[in-house]
Amino acid sequence: MRKPRALRPGDRVAVVAPASPFARDEFDAGVAELRRLGFEPVYDDSVFARQGYVAGPAALRAEAWLRAWRDPGIAAIVAARGGYGSVQLLPALAAAGVGAGVPKAFIGYSDNTSILSWLTTQQQVVSIHGPMIEGRFARGEAGYDRPSFERCLCVAAPMGEVTHAQLEALRPGEASGTLVGGTLTQLLASLGTPFAFAPPPGSILFLDEIGERPYRLDRMITQLRLSGLLARTSAVVFGELPRCDEPGGSFAARAVVREVLADYPGPVLFGLPSGHTTGPTLSLPFGVRSRVLTRPYPALVIDESAVE
Repeated sequence: MRKPRALRPGDRVAVVAPASPFARDEFDAGVAELRRLGFEPVYDDSVFARQGYVAGPAALRAEAWLRAWRDPGIAAIVAARGGYGSVQLLPALAAAGVGAGVPKAFIGYSDNTSILSWLTTQQQVVSIHGPMIEGRFARGEAGYDRPSFERCLCVAAPMGEVTHAQLEALRPGEASGTLVGGTLTQLLASLGTPFAFAPPPGSILFLDEIGERPYRLDRMITQLRLSGLLARTSAVVFGELPRCDEPGGSFAARAVVREVLADYPGPVLFGLPSGHTTGPTLSLPFGVRSRVLTRPYPALVIDESAVE
């Protein structure tokens, strides 16, 4: 895996909009938070483009992303928000030979899983499942977990233990492998395309989601199993899965995960708040060696630095 360099105070961080448009007040607040962290946010007017439910034409969004990636003065790229549209950039990013350039951190989650997963599993570049501008940096430290963000991106050392009071073990065990994953719907939507999610054998799979009812979670996890992707993993770590319980409380997402993965041979954790969360979102590096432990308490342990 190729790693970006560690971020330093004063570094220029590009803000791009690979997916849906955003609220301008949220954008301004998020940019201000990046400055408070000691970085210099940079962006051009294309970030404010609008075309229906996406932030401008795909070619415009791809070119903005590529300009930031190619600019040696840019240290990292952060997504303005998710929504939909990042998958539309992949043909242009692949044609531009992104994997051959100097790696830099791309930070995002949700719909931006399309880019995160492609960078990690097909381009062998470490990427960051972390806060975006709208709803996260815009809310200050109520929206994102600053310690994990800085441990992940600003220190050339392994993050070590990542856990949370709500994290629980649904299946016991211990496993190690390369951490990969993202939003479940985006990973599955990639199958059958040139950009299909392709986890390395023995990987640790992190799965995030929001607003998917229990039967849909069942369907998607079953598809993971039938596609053979689940068999390539050594452990599965689920996010918080907010708004995924059945309205009225008849079925809970946690219970469905426990049932569908009852015969999974490795450890299964539930409730690690990265990506879609009701509180501050944790930052996780995709593409690095990690472990899952369930004793003496459940934890994800990052054994390799995400940056150099």
